[in-house]
Amino acid sequence: MGQKPGINDQLFSKSVPHWAKNSKAFYVAIALAVGGILATGAIAVYSLNRVQARSESESSSSSPIASPAIEAVTALGRLEPTGEVRTLSAPMSLEGTNVKELLVAEGDQVRANQVIAIMDNRDRLQAAVDLAKKQVEIAQANLERVKAGAKAGAIQAQQETINRLGKELEGEQKAQQTRINRLETQLTETTKAQEATIKAQQATINAQQATIRRLDAEKRNTEQDFARYEQLVSDGVISTSELENRRLRVETAIERLSEAQENLSQQQANLTQAEANKAQTLATIIEQLEEARVNRDKTIAVLEAQIKEEEARLEEIKEIRPVDIKQAEAEVESALAAVDQAQADLKSLAYVRAPVDGQILKVHASPGEAPTEADGIVELGQTDDMMVIAEVYESDISKVRLGQRVAMTSESQVFEEELRGNVSQIGRQIGKKDILNTDPAAAVDARVVEVKIRLTPEDSKRVSGLTNSKVIVKIFLESKAN
Repeated sequence: MGQKPGINDQLFSKSVPHWAKNSKAFYVAIALAVGGILATGAIAVYSLNRVQARSESESSSSSPIASPAIEAVTALGRLEPTGEVRTLSAPMSLEGTNVKELLVAEGDQVRANQVIAIMDNRDRLQAAVDLAKKQVEIAQANLERVKAGAKAGAIQAQQETINRLGKELEGEQKAQQTRINRLETQLTETTKAQEATIKAQQATINAQQATIRRLDAEKRNTEQDFARYEQLVSDGVISTSELENRRLRVETAIERLSEAQENLSQQQANLTQAEANKAQTLATIIEQLEEARVNRDKTIAVLEAQIKEEEARLEEIKEIRPVDIKQAEAEVESALAAVDQAQADLKSLAYVRAPVDGQILKVHASPGEAPTEADGIVELGQTDDMMVIAEVYESDISKVRLGQRVAMTSESQVFEEELRGNVSQIGRQIGKKDILNTDPAAAVDARVVEVKIRLTPEDSKRVSGLTNSKVIVKIFLESKAN
């Protein structure tokens, strides 16, 4: 079969007069042709717009996004006491000195001018002071003797003085020895009595500990019994009232054990108090005994020296010359100057004192050790007011202002809470980093500026024992205070 001709073939196959006769079909064909052309154009425009829109979208997606504004500057920092860390030591001497007594430990709070250490030259310097004072007494006595001159009956009076001092020496020896004997007896008897008291208290504690072990075993048994009855109640074997009776037994056992433990604590406290009383009492008696012996020896030495002095004066009492007076006065002045010098040496060379109130951060020299010039004996810091030293990169320092609030966290998790503070001082000098980052990729030779941050009083107290601990510092670029 042949293909049916389309409308266009039919139109063009007809004669012109036919088109003139069928004008309606002609106009319909024209309308269809125009509509097709318009549709094709619309599709082309739509496709072109899609391509342009896709191109613009790709162009906009490839363009860089504006960076957000910087809100804070971060840095590494370290905790330090306000006023920095002080190294304390005794003045270096040619003969060298060791620490004899260390009167503080790490963490102790000390006051300004408090003695923190005694050097091993203390006894020698103290002896020098005592000797200098004795020389003053001798010089003054000699001056008085020279000024007195020779008088009628002076020889007899001088002899009587010597005799009196001899009797005084004998009486003092007896009196001092009697006191020493009494204190020695008291020390022996007190020691026995105190030891008996402590022994009795220890026996009471041992008995109470045995009671606690027994009550603890009873408690465990009642708890196991209660657990067994709980299972029986849940299985419906026994009534709830039986379980309540077992519960009451458990509570009673717990109360009895708790009461016994409280009694043990009280007895242990009594033992501690008894031992403290013993130590204090014996220390007091021993101190009195040592004092009595020292007084005895001192009194005897003084009286013997006076007797010798008076005997010598008896030989020289007949003649007094002005030159002798001047010489005696010069000897007194020299002796007084020697006392001042000896006391100054004792104070400055034998005792190490705290220059300010603060806390002992580090002990470098123990008793028997010689302090080094670099480390000294101890390190002291005013830890009641801590601050943070932050090392801010040179490129960020222009953003830092006084008063900006700061948040700090521990780099090594030494403390968990976040610290708060404000920028209190910005350094004027650029240097290398002192605080090393744990990140191996971090720049160790970066240029930084030290920024001091004052902590809140609460946070300062919280980290008072963490000097030199590393922190991560975040300085907010707005100046709003905490």
